[in-house]
Amino acid sequence: MQKILIANRGEIAMRVMRTAKEMGIKTVAVFSEADRNMPFVRYADEAICIGPALSSQSYLRSEKIIAAALKTGAQGIHPGYGFLSENAAFSKAVTEAGLIFIGPSEHSIETMGSKIGAKQAAKKFDVPMVPGTEEPISDVNAAREIANKIGYPILVKASAGGGGKGMRVVNNDGEFEEQIRAAKSEALSAFGNDDVFIEKYVGSPKHIEIQIMGDQHGNYVYLFERECSIQRRHQKLIEEAPSSCLTEDIRKRMGECAVAVAKSCNYYGAGTVEFLVDEQLNFYFLEMNTRLQVEHCVTEMITGVDLVKEQINVARGNKLSFTQADLKITGHAIELRVCAEDPMNNFLPDTGSLEMYQPPKGPGVRVDDGYEEGMAIPIFYDPMIAKLVAYGATRDEAIDRLCRAIDEYYIKGINTTLRFGKWAVQTEPFRSGNFDTKFIEKYYKPEYLNTNGPEVDEVAALLAAAIWEKDRKNDKTTTLVANNISKWKINRK
Repeated sequence: MQKILIANRGEIAMRVMRTAKEMGIKTVAVFSEADRNMPFVRYADEAICIGPALSSQSYLRSEKIIAAALKTGAQGIHPGYGFLSENAAFSKAVTEAGLIFIGPSEHSIETMGSKIGAKQAAKKFDVPMVPGTEEPISDVNAAREIANKIGYPILVKASAGGGGKGMRVVNNDGEFEEQIRAAKSEALSAFGNDDVFIEKYVGSPKHIEIQIMGDQHGNYVYLFERECSIQRRHQKLIEEAPSSCLTEDIRKRMGECAVAVAKSCNYYGAGTVEFLVDEQLNFYFLEMNTRLQVEHCVTEMITGVDLVKEQINVARGNKLSFTQADLKITGHAIELRVCAEDPMNNFLPDTGSLEMYQPPKGPGVRVDDGYEEGMAIPIFYDPMIAKLVAYGATRDEAIDRLCRAIDEYYIKGINTTLRFGKWAVQTEPFRSGNFDTKFIEKYYKPEYLNTNGPEVDEVAALLAAAIWEKDRKNDKTTTLVANNISKWKINRK
């Protein structure tokens, strides 16, 4: 492959293009009308508009994407994450068009795309499972008997989806039928498939995932774990590698189970096997994501492996460039998803423009972003602006470095998750590693972010306004470095 098309947008498109450029590969961007002036469009060697702002008319139109690849002479398509990245029909269509899909096969995506199918495949390799049904629920009364046998609470989950949609906790038999109907209805609306299954509800689990890589020659490795337990609406906000709680023995067993899951569907490329881990460190297979993860950066930081480069080389038919014995954990990395959301208002998406945007720099800081100062955050797509990653020799150093980077991340015009991130990693539960997926529910209240009194806030706001006016006329870099209190306030307005 000498030229590839990136079927995505924003920071992930930029991230893939940078690796491609290092490999001497030309890149093609596809973009919606709303993204015409985005950095990833300018960065690519070629760019083609594929439709209006709505994803359904642009980034989800596989025929337009494939046509753009053929028109520009691209030999492969990298799907990034989200959009069509886990769409088996897209993988098949790309292959049938004579192009290379930089990801797993249609068979692997289809098998692991169904949570029920994934559990059935993994069970053959004795991967630990949460007790539950192995087939979609067709008989509510039969399912109720299984629920009573498992014991309440149980979890009803959509087979075809993710992101918390089609998911319901059932606390007792009286709620069972109503919650089944609600889950099926939501699953049908979100995914066009109302298949649901039930499993034992693990009340306070950690969410830990294993990064795997496989090639088309039967070689597999696991690149250790990522801790992803701090979530809102079943979506991750803070991820780190390695986890603070796993022993070497459990890490090895989880890694080997993840490889077994990959083998169960003849997987190749980058993938992630997700597990629930209870308080006794028992782990249970949850699902497999057949794509690059948002949080892949922390794995890259602790292993030194460029996962996108490996994806491309595997798609070319090459063997993995390393073995399991070559891999080791060096240091610690933490990622905060910088999202246009208001942590003071239930993390609801915020809209506006980046009136001011200056990402942090310095040792051990990585920012994967896709926006520039002055740009509007479109309402049509995921609200993530950037991924802020801090690396240190130890976990404490990585935490301290992340806090420093957050203080230096200047954003004005929208609310973001930055302030929440700094608060979260400084709490005792996070510092001690004694937290689970209920972290926000257990420990967070919006008022915890109001650390300054009203007088300090007023002074900071006035200083920020004065500095902003001065920066518009003079050199803003010099002024901002000179005043810490204004930086804190600007970041949070």
